This record gives sequence, structure tokens and C-alpha cells, in this order.
Amino acid sequence: MQVDPYSPDELLAMGVECGKNVRIDRSVVLINPQHIVLGHDVRIDCFCVLSASSHRIQIGSWVHIACGCYLFGGSGSINIGDFCNLSSRVCLYTANDDYTGGHLTNPLVPDEFRDVQEGSVTLQNHVIIGSGSVVLPDVSFGLGASVGALSLVKDDVREFDIVGGTPARIVGRRGRELLELEKKVRQRYAEES
Repeated sequence: MQVDPYSPDELLAMGVECGKNVRIDRSVVLINPQHIVLGHDVRIDCFCVLSASSHRIQIGSWVHIACGCYLFGGSGSINIGDFCNLSSRVCLYTANDDYTGGHLTNPLVPDEFRDVQEGSVTLQNHVIIGSGSVVLPDVSFGLGASVGALSLVKDDVREFDIVGGTPARIVGRRGRELLELEKKVRQRYAEES
């Protein structure tokens, strides 16, 4: 049985800023929705969590976030450019406890006893992140970067690099032809608006 997505009026009532043709499944959890901004032609599938704080979650246009993705933006902003895709079960973190040292971990422990890495996560246009991948805090993805499934990304990814593995390392380069296709999509959208 397919559930209707949230209506534009419902999203507006929650405080979500969004463009046209935004489809968010009703099972999606939006924490602090007044700090979430969505472009047009965005689809967020079932069982996702978008947790914003005063650091915003900003998602561009023509973006698909597949089922079971988690965007935890409590300690930094999450910025996703146009034409991006998060495959199922991708997790983006803006905070991460240090598990290697002699510190305590978890948010119920006072900060003075923890060692937490914090930082924003930024995806430029055309970034693709494969299923089951995890992105740690303070990571930026350049234009057209691509991440293979089941990867752990803890360092920046340069534009058009393809990375994969745990930890992620460069495995190839992505073609730039998509930039010409982007122009055609934008032109068609302008003509229809």
C-alpha cells in the first residue's frame, strides 16, 4: 500500500522551506523542520531521518534521497547540491565520538569527558553516494564526486573522483558529460516555469 506524501501545506505548517514538486514520504522523521530547506523536484523516500539544529540542512533541486537514509546535522550544517543522489541506508554525520582514546562516549556523558569531532558535510552538485555508505563530520565532496556502496568517507573527495572502500580511497574518475545534460534539464525547467 502506497502512502501519500506530505502535502505542500503540511510541510509549510511544519516550517520546512521547499520548492515545487517535493515528495516526502509520511514515514520520514523531520527533527527541527524549521531548519530544513529543500529546492524543487526533491524526493525523500520512506524511513529516513533528517535531524537539523540551528545548523541547517539545505538540499538543492533534482535530489533523491532513497529509503533508510539518516542525515544527522546536530553539530554542523549539511548542504546537498543539485542533482545529487543518496542511495539507501546512507548516513551523514556532523559529529562523531573518538572511539580510539581514553574518552567516554555518547551524548549523555558531559562534554568534558568526551572527544567529539564536529564539522559540516557538503556535497557539491552531481554527487552520488552509494548504498550503505557512511560519511563522517567535516567532509566535503567536490562537483561530480562519486562514492561506491558500503564505503566509509572520512576525508574530502575531489571533484569527479570516484572513491570506495573502508576507508574510502580513489578508484577512478567520473566523466564530465553530465554537465551538458544539466544545462538541458535547467533549460527545460526554465521553459516550463
